[in-house]
Amino acid sequence: MIEVRSVSVLVLLLAVSAACCLGFGFVLQQNAAEKAPLSDFLSFRLLLDLMRVPRWLGGLGLMVAGMVLGAIALGKGEISLVEPLLATNLLFALALSRHQTRQPLGRQGWAGLALLAGGVSAFILAGEPRGGHAIADPLRHWLIIGAMVGAALVLTTYGKRSRLSWGPVLLATAAGLLYGVQDALTRVSGTRFAEGGLTELFTGWQPYGVLACGVTGLVLVQSAFETAPLRMSLPALTAAEPLAGILCGVGFLGDRLRTDTGALAWEAAGLAAVVTGIVLLGMHPAMPCGAAQTEPSARDLQRR
Repeated sequence: MIEVRSVSVLVLLLAVSAACCLGFGFVLQQNAAEKAPLSDFLSFRLLLDLMRVPRWLGGLGLMVAGMVLGAIALGKGEISLVEPLLATNLLFALALSRHQTRQPLGRQGWAGLALLAGGVSAFILAGEPRGGHAIADPLRHWLIIGAMVGAALVLTTYGKRSRLSWGPVLLATAAGLLYGVQDALTRVSGTRFAEGGLTELFTGWQPYGVLACGVTGLVLVQSAFETAPLRMSLPALTAAEPLAGILCGVGFLGDRLRTDTGALAWEAAGLAAVVTGIVLLGMHPAMPCGAAQTEPSARDLQRR
């Protein structure tokens, strides 16, 4: 019992530390991305341009650190436990944004904070996430992953058509779905490494899937950051990732949640509170506005 509790505390610390790095990293990346040329929208050139900006590199470094800490947490705990904790990155993003904008938290901020923290707690306490044996059926893996990737592709297609209206929200949602799949594949890759070392790891497709999801998600996120305020894109990203990750965890990684009526009701209420809190915090006035890109130049519009 003591060992299980210590592992849970370690997973908690790792996941919250990862959320802190991710939240700070997202704010720094958006500060830099909002000044990038709109002609780089949804292009790998965007990453090349941003690599020249120290603030963006700092934000990327924090994001990578957050992903590494998150991967370690996923290796020691269930994805259904880690994903809701990673969603608290929005609290840290808001803290840094408040420091930059000097905006008070106000009723909206406190309500969002309470809903996010309470929702995460309710989901974990009611669901009691615990590990199990991963489902070996490859068809089930591909169906769930294919559904997530397919949904991300549809969202990206529509997001590309409406860049300055709902586009950033759709792109951020697509990136969140890919990051959720990336988290699940990171968990599988860690298991393969533990069982057979580097040979077992790199003979499977999962680590390459992690890389593909990560790079594609990064392009989508930076394009969303480039074309809209953080308050439009970050809530969608933060809400989509844990939902996709939990679906993968329960769908094929063998994670188990309580399924009695009362537990399911509290789990659903917890996830609803998490999403509502994310929206309230993401739309808080403290979040950067990024007004620089709201009126693109005629040349940028022509290039699109």
